[in-house]
Amino acid sequence: MALQMNPMTPDVGVEISGIQLAETDGAELEALQNAVFEHGVAVLRDQVLSPEDHIALATRWGGIDINNYFPLEDEYPEIAIVRKKADQQTNIGGAWHTDHSYDQIPAMGSILVARQLPPSGGDTLFAHMGAAYDALSPELKEKVEGLRAFHTADHVYSPDGLYAQTDMGSDLRGQEMKTGAIHPVVIRHPRTGRKLLYVNPAFTIHFEGQTREESLPLLRQLYDAATLEEHQCRVVWKAGTVAIWDNRSTWHNALNDYPGYAREMHRITLSGEALGAAKH
Repeated sequence: MALQMNPMTPDVGVEISGIQLAETDGAELEALQNAVFEHGVAVLRDQVLSPEDHIALATRWGGIDINNYFPLEDEYPEIAIVRKKADQQTNIGGAWHTDHSYDQIPAMGSILVARQLPPSGGDTLFAHMGAAYDALSPELKEKVEGLRAFHTADHVYSPDGLYAQTDMGSDLRGQEMKTGAIHPVVIRHPRTGRKLLYVNPAFTIHFEGQTREESLPLLRQLYDAATLEEHQCRVVWKAGTVAIWDNRSTWHNALNDYPGYAREMHRITLSGEALGAAKH
């Protein structure tokens, strides 16, 4: 059966069937990559993907970035464990963000495999930053044209950061790392050429040349525009589900609505490429 695509919403997300990721290569892999670049996130069901298959797929895709903060699989350090234990209150990624925007060359995206799921809940929301940019008013587009912003993860992962103050803090690594990168607020997708809004509430601190306080009013306007419901889709996880997303063109938010149950996902982060500002 050939690869089949069913868009999840008009703006973001595509369900793909007819392939097994463990065997995907060549033209089929290229079609999958293009679907991720275009739709932001691809969801595949009923997949049988061993840790070795997971790593091999990411290698065929083009490269792996080892995560600096999450616990890693002992035998397979390429795989980060995104885990919430049954007795924990806090989850990883439980707010709108895009991964690795604090890196000089942000990661392309991730391949996330469901390994242990609660009976219900734990869905992941995605929002498309191309749709978000397109929907900005002409006045807002003019305001952000040419702006650059500073991104860091230090306030999240440092020894006195946000996670350290929760029951998730002791699970994480890399608290002593220092991060920081400046990126254009509007980028052009390196593969599709589409203009994308490239800020996010978790890691974007301020605009270049402005203080945090001076930056917040415009940042909040952009965040409100980015999270409009019409630009979102919801991934409902089931056993055998794999999601592959593009960090350049999407934000995501892992919902924390399954108290008393464990959830464990295995994530490989895919290497990215330098981001360029979108010109007129």
